[in-house]
Amino acid sequence: MLNIQFPGPSESTLQRNEALASFRLAVGPFAAGTIAMQQTEGNLDQRAWRVEVPRVSTLELIQSLRSQIAAAGFKVIFECETKACGGYDFRFGTEVVAEPDMHVDLGDFRYLAAERAGPKGKEYLGLLVSKSPENGYVQLTRIGGETATLAAASPQSSEPAAQAEIGDLKPADAAQSASDLGARLDLGQAQVLEDLVFTSGSSELADGKYASLVALAGWLNANPTKTVALVGHTDASGGLASNTALSKKRAESVRQVLVASYGATEAQISADGVGPLAPRASNLTPDGQQKNRRVEVVPTLTPE
Repeated sequence: MLNIQFPGPSESTLQRNEALASFRLAVGPFAAGTIAMQQTEGNLDQRAWRVEVPRVSTLELIQSLRSQIAAAGFKVIFECETKACGGYDFRFGTEVVAEPDMHVDLGDFRYLAAERAGPKGKEYLGLLVSKSPENGYVQLTRIGGETATLAAASPQSSEPAAQAEIGDLKPADAAQSASDLGARLDLGQAQVLEDLVFTSGSSELADGKYASLVALAGWLNANPTKTVALVGHTDASGGLASNTALSKKRAESVRQVLVASYGATEAQISADGVGPLAPRASNLTPDGQQKNRRVEVVPTLTPE
């Protein structure tokens, strides 16, 4: 399954599936009266979405999707924007889902084609994005390989719902990380709270007992003059603004749980988020994205 996430709430407007089909995929711009096409065959899945992103450009929209396509192993073989695509002639020379399911602004659209080697031969993708003043529009066509399935992540999250956990350590590793927390804070070093898990598609911390929060609350209570900042981080999928907002909400959620459930002193803890701006791993793989979605505790200076 290819999980697609968007930088805002999304609504599926069309789903088309064919067990065996032929599809002419655009792999070049409109030039000299024609568009370069790749004849593809196989299982076809074509979908369109309306995405609520009034302040996100078509460039930001396609960038967030391109990174997900690359992480799934697809290689971009052609990409263009409006004029470079060929404008009006390109849009009407390619297969586009009809209005209102897919809207294309002839002055602002972007397209890419990609391929990857699958277990049953090559698979191809065609991606088209455009905008109206209020919404973004996405059309994604996948053909070839095994039965193609496209799925959109939760519209309330800028991260894939299936990968909403923060941290990916085994329980024993997470416990060791929690036991080291106090020592690292005493040295003035930041520490990732590796065992945190957030409710799928939400900024709320999932119910449960977290060893890292027990250790952090204990350290704060033992050091009443010291303070820390909780800093949320995301992967690079989605828009900067939405990711930064999500990272701040998650850090604040941890702060509230520390105070309400673990007895930490509210005045000792602040919360902030930096979205995707400080990765600790590559965002080009699912494993790297998982590592980048995290909340860290950072010791802060207090006045003498």
